Amino acid sequence: MVTGIGVVVIGRNEGQRLERCLASVVGAADVVVYVDSGSTDGSAQRARERGVQVLALDMTRPFTAARARNEGFACLQRALPDLRYVQFVDGDCEVVDGWLATAQAFLAAHPEVAVVCGRRRERFPHRSVYNLLCDLEWDTPVGEAKACGGDALMRADAFAAVSGFRPGLIAGEEPELCVRLRAGGWKVWRLAQEMTLHDAAITRFSQWWQRSLRAGYAFAEGAALHGAAPEHHWQRESRRAWTWGLGVPLAIVLASTLLGGWALLLLLIYPLQAIRLARRGARSARENWLQAVFLVLGKFPEMLGQVKFLLNRFGAGKTALIEYK
Repeated sequence: MVTGIGVVVIGRNEGQRLERCLASVVGAADVVVYVDSGSTDGSAQRARERGVQVLALDMTRPFTAARARNEGFACLQRALPDLRYVQFVDGDCEVVDGWLATAQAFLAAHPEVAVVCGRRRERFPHRSVYNLLCDLEWDTPVGEAKACGGDALMRADAFAAVSGFRPGLIAGEEPELCVRLRAGGWKVWRLAQEMTLHDAAITRFSQWWQRSLRAGYAFAEGAALHGAAPEHHWQRESRRAWTWGLGVPLAIVLASTLLGGWALLLLLIYPLQAIRLARRGARSARENWLQAVFLVLGKFPEMLGQVKFLLNRFGAGKTALIEYK
């Protein structure tokens, strides 16, 4: 067991997935805290039966994963005063055996690194194209990185020094945290080692659409917070959503009113863009094509996520979670 390390698990109604998650960390760290956000499936009781400390969130207050992780960290600090490292993990994931020791050793050998993450894989990538897309999305370059995802090992003192996650963010809280950590002189690192198995359980197009809409919302909010120089956080992603999700369609509609129906041939720019992206891919032909097509298609829900953020920001809407399962 790695000493001086705690684990914060967050979840709601994860059922068997939570069972697998807790089994993967109990006994591998000093303390495990499970933060429950209003489960009705007995998740909290299952965690207690495993000897895990359970923190039930006050659901009368607005819920975000960022808030849950922060409260879990505070609980962990109380339970483990000599806490040095904290592994955050979502309840639909399980930590690969050996990851905690590998990650802790890396941080111990690299005092300038505040966050280390590894390869997150989808448990059932062949159950749906959407699960496969998640697995491809998480296959990112190793080495120094700009951001981590929801699963990562962090230095407790660095996390506390920047006041943890921004609790009001409904998405994109991990990259936003990493922006502040890097601004404070810390580094974020991604290892090639296996880290977690994730069960996305995305089997319907509507789920994928909601997840993409949430990504667009996160891009917009991230750009609003840190889009200025030198960071330019998520400015490019936001511009692409507006360009491909709204700008190009409006230009085609305008061209068709001026030039007639022939202007609709401009819609071919979308399959041509998919072809360009697929040819740049470095995976199998099927994977390259799937990722390219959905990257292009995803600009439409991402644009709607941008619109949703703007409506909320300027008072025409109310901030609420965007859930896909």
